[in-house]
Amino acid sequence: MISRIDVEAARVRIGSRVRRTPVLSTDLHDHGLWLKLEQLQQTGSFKARGAFNRVLAATERGDLPEAGVIAASGGNAGLAVAYVAREVGSAAEVYVPETAPPVKVARLRALGASVRQVGREYADAYEAAMKRAAETGALFCHPYDQPEICAGQGTLALELEEQTGGVDTVLVSVGGGGLMAGIAAALEGRAQVVAVEPRGCPSFHAALAAGAPVDAEVSGVAADSLGARRTGDIPFAVARRTGVTSLLVSDDEMIAARRELWDRHRIVVEHGTAAAYAALLTGAYEPSPDERVAIICCGANTDPADLVK
Repeated sequence: MISRIDVEAARVRIGSRVRRTPVLSTDLHDHGLWLKLEQLQQTGSFKARGAFNRVLAATERGDLPEAGVIAASGGNAGLAVAYVAREVGSAAEVYVPETAPPVKVARLRALGASVRQVGREYADAYEAAMKRAAETGALFCHPYDQPEICAGQGTLALELEEQTGGVDTVLVSVGGGGLMAGIAAALEGRAQVVAVEPRGCPSFHAALAAGAPVDAEVSGVAADSLGARRTGDIPFAVARRTGVTSLLVSDDEMIAARRELWDRHRIVVEHGTAAAYAALLTGAYEPSPDERVAIICCGANTDPADLVK
């Protein structure tokens, strides 16, 4: 498990290696709203924060092996690990499913990573990456279920708190749960966190219903970014401790929310990122009149061609 102390330590460790992403103040259906523009982060998503914390912590301990780092990813976590490895002068090997968007695969290769495409789902790539890490001794960077990864992701919540003066509620799209865990730990006792998932990838929602992480089906337009079959043990434990709640949105609602973010704000995001915005847009989450709400725009590794007609 992690706490705000771990998140604060991660911010010190990471330092200026990541961007302090801006916050946009806007309104939606008469409610004040902040958008944390984390899609402007290095490599196009929040994942660089956790990857830096994981690799730099290993370096401090003298645990970064000559074999380098290895990751399994739907795309964004792999991009972050590849970028961090390049920045610290280490090799990176990234396993992604065969369904990973070509734009993400091309970017991985451009960052110098060795890319292996295995299976149809993230779970297939994960199994192959774990086997390879055991064979080579490379440092495995889990996309969402390691303390250092979760704590690193939570550093964006510390920025958000400073930039807004504090909020009451944070809506965040959830796949495996690393970002959710980091935010919930950072803001424990300060703000509520609402997890928003696609109906086709409801791993956290299913875990709450079952009382523990369980396998869930993976499908839909956001499967490449939110398609973890099972919520991480660490994210689930942090969520239970801090009272994170869960909402589901449909593919059509995410598509509409993604388009509105472009039409209204000229913000380009992935379908999975738009899940959090869709919760407000559709009324799945209804703030009270004076509630201060923030949405995390967590990733933009997408093909924007279908946004412009």
